[in-house]
Amino acid sequence: MNSNEALRLTLHGSALAGMDRRPKDVLRALAYQAEDEGPEAASLATEQDFQSTLNAAHSSDQLVELWRKQLTKWDYADTPPWSSTDRRTDDRRSEVLSLLQLSEETQRVLNSLIPVPKESGAVVISEVFTPWYTPQSQQGRSWYWPAYRRLLAEKGWPETAIAGLDEASDRVVERLADPTSETTYQSKGLVVGHVQSGKTANFTGVIAKAVDSGYRLVIVLGGTLNLLRAQTQRRLDMELVGRENILRGAAEYESDYSDDPAWIQGKFLSHEGMPSALGGFDIVRMTTRNNDYKSLLQGIVALEFEKQEPSLPLHNPRNLHRSSARLMVVKKNKSVLAKLVKDLNKIKTPLGEIPVLIIDDESDEASVNTANQNKPDAERTAINDKISELLQLLPRAQYVGYTATPFANVFIDPSDSEDIFPKDFIVSLPRPAGYMGVQDFHDLESPVSPADRTIANSNEKAHVRNIRLTSNDDESALQKALDMFVLTAATKLYRERNGLGDRFFQHHTMLVHESVRTADHRELHGRISKLWWNSGYTGPEGHKRLRALFDDDLAPVSLVRSEGFAVPPTYEDLSPYVGAAAIRIGGDDQPIIVVNGDSDLTAGGDADFDKRPIWKILIGGQKLARGFTVEGLTVTYYRRRTNNASTLMQMGRWFGFRKGYQDLVRLYLGREETTSKSNVIDLYEAFEAICRDEETFRRELERYAEPVNGKPQVTPEEVPPLVSQHLPWLKPTSPNKMYNTRVVEIRSAGKWEEPTAYPTEGPALRRNTELWTPVLESLADEPRRFSYSFDGAGTHHSFDALTSSISPDDLLQLLQALRWDTPARFAPHLTYLEEITRSTPAKVDDWLVLAPQHSSGNKRLTIGASDRSLSWFSRKRRREFVFGAISEPKHRAAALRVAGALPQGGNATTEQHVAARRGVIALYPVVEPDQRPSVEASGQIDPAKIVMAFTFVAPASALGSDGRIVRFTTINSSDVEL
Repeated sequence: MNSNEALRLTLHGSALAGMDRRPKDVLRALAYQAEDEGPEAASLATEQDFQSTLNAAHSSDQLVELWRKQLTKWDYADTPPWSSTDRRTDDRRSEVLSLLQLSEETQRVLNSLIPVPKESGAVVISEVFTPWYTPQSQQGRSWYWPAYRRLLAEKGWPETAIAGLDEASDRVVERLADPTSETTYQSKGLVVGHVQSGKTANFTGVIAKAVDSGYRLVIVLGGTLNLLRAQTQRRLDMELVGRENILRGAAEYESDYSDDPAWIQGKFLSHEGMPSALGGFDIVRMTTRNNDYKSLLQGIVALEFEKQEPSLPLHNPRNLHRSSARLMVVKKNKSVLAKLVKDLNKIKTPLGEIPVLIIDDESDEASVNTANQNKPDAERTAINDKISELLQLLPRAQYVGYTATPFANVFIDPSDSEDIFPKDFIVSLPRPAGYMGVQDFHDLESPVSPADRTIANSNEKAHVRNIRLTSNDDESALQKALDMFVLTAATKLYRERNGLGDRFFQHHTMLVHESVRTADHRELHGRISKLWWNSGYTGPEGHKRLRALFDDDLAPVSLVRSEGFAVPPTYEDLSPYVGAAAIRIGGDDQPIIVVNGDSDLTAGGDADFDKRPIWKILIGGQKLARGFTVEGLTVTYYRRRTNNASTLMQMGRWFGFRKGYQDLVRLYLGREETTSKSNVIDLYEAFEAICRDEETFRRELERYAEPVNGKPQVTPEEVPPLVSQHLPWLKPTSPNKMYNTRVVEIRSAGKWEEPTAYPTEGPALRRNTELWTPVLESLADEPRRFSYSFDGAGTHHSFDALTSSISPDDLLQLLQALRWDTPARFAPHLTYLEEITRSTPAKVDDWLVLAPQHSSGNKRLTIGASDRSLSWFSRKRRREFVFGAISEPKHRAAALRVAGALPQGGNATTEQHVAARRGVIALYPVVEPDQRPSVEASGQIDPAKIVMAFTFVAPASALGSDGRIVRFTTINSSDVEL
């Protein structure tokens, strides 16, 4: 930077610094700043100079960054006194630039370099609340939020990201109760982020603003594992608490972070003195990095809150804002929480006077009550019980859960006042800039046909590599993943040498995740060790494999996706860095870190990214499956299976921020192709389904977040029906967190659906028989032969059936009138059938009725006034008076073909009935065992003793616009109808 550039930057910085309250004539301010700087400064303080500088500037130049920071503050300002326009709009920006007295041409150049930030902010579903968190209420009381904001700016956060965090954290804090209020209120909310996307930054900001506002006890529930709790403690200590509150007068070497590189390098926040001595207030840590909460015994006074005016309650502003805050990061463990409850009961400060904030990180894990409350005398699960006890003990406690997988939380019974259902608000955080999430590995809604997809236009082709899921003996894929790990390590070293600077990539990791079992980790450690030491990365064989992988995979992807970061032109340009990369990974003879409780396998050290640079292969299970951030993760080898979306999503450690190496990220993911589609295990498909579930949920939240006439369209209690399921076998969360759910709709386009919960009472059976009788009487006189041949499988299904047709409206009217043992069992299907019948345009034109007929035998009976007899089927009820399968396998293929769910099957009769929007109904008069003798003898049956069973296949084309298959709701125990 030359002297003119430095002087220009100084002038503009000083001019803008005087405009914190409002934008005003910037040219006049520049001229004023230049008065004492000499004639050269005067020439740099003109609009002509500003405009010409901007025309030649890059978006990352220091002068542009200075203006971006200030314009962003004005863009995000919430109802400032100088503006009547909405924030983050072209109107607001135009108003700001006009107040700055800038010409139209200068405004145009500024807007081109610094566009208005219009990205979506936090989405809020909320009950109506009383505003209390206003700029006026915070006047002169902020300490920790400004310090945190300053730290983020020093760490290099863009001003737009800081402004977004400021806005999102406001949406949470404003919905807590006013800590100074005379009346007590307990707010409960949920904040939904993305996996490894910065949720900790949000709740750090929330804590900072909450303690500035008067919350004096902050309890952070930091996961179920020690390493997660310690990780959260360190983050809060470094970015919120600060050096002075940690030391409290002790020597530097006495800190619990004395061996932490960030502490030694001065990266922990400093307040430049004890906050209480500088007009603020202190934060007293009740836990440390190495120590969870412990019983205080005689030290119980540490939890006592000082009152400057003993006659007034603690929550009175005259006491509250002169008292220290207490912070504890507590593991979700029954005994630890029991100690805390016990100590709180001992302190002299009335608990009803203490404003408390409870932050529950990963709130869908352990916190949710997984006991089936539908059973009599069911007790709460241990952690849920202790959280409930804390909430009852502390009337002014506010509960805010944080998670990326919210379904378990929204399925909690809303009427259970002792539980943690987010009754007051749900905040959905936006996807942050630079974040690599599940969408970046899939081609959702891609306009490019699969045949035309390439590494340039397909995320899957760029980042995902398939491996076998059900076989452990295929070492070639694991070897290729190891080779890619070394190759990407060498590329990172190349980029450091060619533009990014030395040690830009502090960490470089590969994650291998196959199982949660320690025994499996031991076996895997042996396999990977053998592969590593036989890889020959510094010899000709190793270079041969790496050259082929570079040419076939890394180079083609990076050339189109490197976003300007250096890419080696040839493998020969990269090869000098391969040896150095291999040495950084395995030079200590320990290339692997196993993250579990087996001490024999931890010779490679702990995965403590705070204390040292880590270039290693990580093997793990549960400890790496939730909350724990794997820094520098570039290559993932993943084969673990699960059957619920929450667990699977939380195991996606490959999500996160990948600055400088997003093009290098590779996911080796388990897939298995089999001849039977029902047995296909496809983790890639599962993650895509999760992505659709998540995006649908977020989209629905956003859709209903906008108030209508000042009132919310939906409240948190009405959110569960927005939860959906796109893959039949992949539930939104684990079964023990879904006791309180009810299926609202099952969309079954092209699927064989078989209701089995028919009534047992005579009047209901008679009613159903009477409803179906006109349909039976409309059947053709002679049966037709339907069949279907499966190509290549040598399987041929055929049967005879009488046929008829029924209109969608007539069928819907009939189904709506049917009786069931419990109507809720068929209701989700009925909802779907109503949708496809009444949609505009309708998604079903007609229904083919099939009445399968036996080719021989005496199973014939007469139903209705017709003399014609029909085949009947003998079936027995099983558990809860529900039938097992009613149909026969040979009936299904032809019906699926008619509905468009199968390709051509080679039968003319079947093909004759195929139509684009045609569904199929198959009818089965069922005779139960106790009626069978009389029916066989007479061929007659009382309509009150026959079960008119049916199956249906909706048209395969009758899909929902959002692709979801299942929707859920939550059972509210206060609803008498349920």
